[in-house]
Amino acid sequence: MQRISPRSRPALPWRILIVFAAAVLVWLFLYHGALLGRDYDRPTHVARAILTTALVVPLVVVARRLLDRRPWAGLGLPSLRAGWRHLLLGMACWLVPAAIGFALCLGTRWVEISPRTSVGDALRVAALLVVLVFLYEALPEELLFRGYLQRNLATRLPAWQAVVGQALLFTLFGFLVGAATSLDRILLFFVFALVLGGFRAATGDIWAGIGFHLAFQTVAQLFGDIGAVFDVVGAGVLAIVALGALPFSLGWIVLARLYRDHLDWQARDPDPAH
Repeated sequence: MQRISPRSRPALPWRILIVFAAAVLVWLFLYHGALLGRDYDRPTHVARAILTTALVVPLVVVARRLLDRRPWAGLGLPSLRAGWRHLLLGMACWLVPAAIGFALCLGTRWVEISPRTSVGDALRVAALLVVLVFLYEALPEELLFRGYLQRNLATRLPAWQAVVGQALLFTLFGFLVGAATSLDRILLFFVFALVLGGFRAATGDIWAGIGFHLAFQTVAQLFGDIGAVFDVVGAGVLAIVALGALPFSLGWIVLARLYRDHLDWQARDPDPAH
């Protein structure tokens, strides 16, 4: 196969700007252009989830081929057969601390949760949300921000700066698409992206971040208005303690300890052409 000279690539800032701008346009289209800006319902959620993955994955493929001119393997998304352990580890890093948080909130009566529907219906909604979150948020956002953007930043910057850089881009992205317009949402986006970037730096791929992202968003939506299967009194406390503070902090502490021999915050990560 004929090799393409790396000298024909656009400069790194241009590659990052092009992909970031394209991602913002994709999400703006899906939020405000596709499906005529319909209010939330389950069919709309399904359609947008499918469209998101259908648009974002080819976007990254094209950017990697035409802009980076580098192999796909550098993005840190090996096959599920190779990455399933990291996927489950990422899920566990969120789910176990979150379960402690739920127990704390319920045991102290800071939060009260009552079902709106049967156990069977709740399980069906939960299973559907796992698929939708994977297609709508976990896979496309991790592939774009921790896969493509952090990978490119890490070729020129120390690992810690690449993590902070992608977190800033992720937060700006959330603001531009209308998902992070309040101070608390901006802070959530930034801290969440820092944790996910740390997962990428520690494990070397994005599967652990996908698992963490998948667990967080699925449970948050299940106990929120999107799932609509539980009534929650004290939802703000639940969000801060059980969905955010405990899993974000404890999950990262556990993973960082497991991969402490792999973490070098000063290292750069060259991106060879072959």
